[in-house]
Amino acid sequence: MHRFPEELLTGHANFMAGRYARERDRIRDLAAQGQNPTTMIIACCDSRSAPETIFDAGPGELFVLRNVANLVPNYQPDGGQHGTSAGIEFAVKALGIKNIVIMGHGRCGGIKAALNTDSTPLDAGDFIGKWMAMLGDLPDQVGQNDLMTPAERQTALERISIRSSINNLRTFPYVAELEAAGKLAVHGAWFDISTGELWVMDGDTGDFVRPLI
Repeated sequence: MHRFPEELLTGHANFMAGRYARERDRIRDLAAQGQNPTTMIIACCDSRSAPETIFDAGPGELFVLRNVANLVPNYQPDGGQHGTSAGIEFAVKALGIKNIVIMGHGRCGGIKAALNTDSTPLDAGDFIGKWMAMLGDLPDQVGQNDLMTPAERQTALERISIRSSINNLRTFPYVAELEAAGKLAVHGAWFDISTGELWVMDGDTGDFVRPLI
């Protein structure tokens, strides 16, 4: 029988002795009263880009949904099982989230796979390929620019995909309605793993800029 990963047990022990001990009352209040975050982060499942770490957030402060390449599908109430859409529905309709941030990151494996059309699927099911197909012909458009280096093409698609997901997010009727009423704000962001820098999308121009604090 396989043993539970030792590093996780050690990490939990450190959590109990450190953060839990320091924030015991807050954590117990969250358990008793429920969560009330105001911001939802839709991020990649890449282990190097954890939103709670990037934004130095404590328990209950962020509602985080992670998937391959931080993509958001169109609103499709077709009877299928849509994990990302379910998370958005719960955040907006049940928690009353005020901000949704779609956060991409540099060196994204999902985006790299979308650009590399000659790659062999990891498995016969090709779930990654089918998921990344959500981007449509955007990878082809970016990939055909011979004046860009491979790294430039990848960064470009990482950022373009954020704009695409924001457009898809706005196909959710309640998101569009609340945003139009000024009760919900939709944001884009891109995190550079190598430098730790955060780039925020300007809502008017679509450009990604370094925020001034």
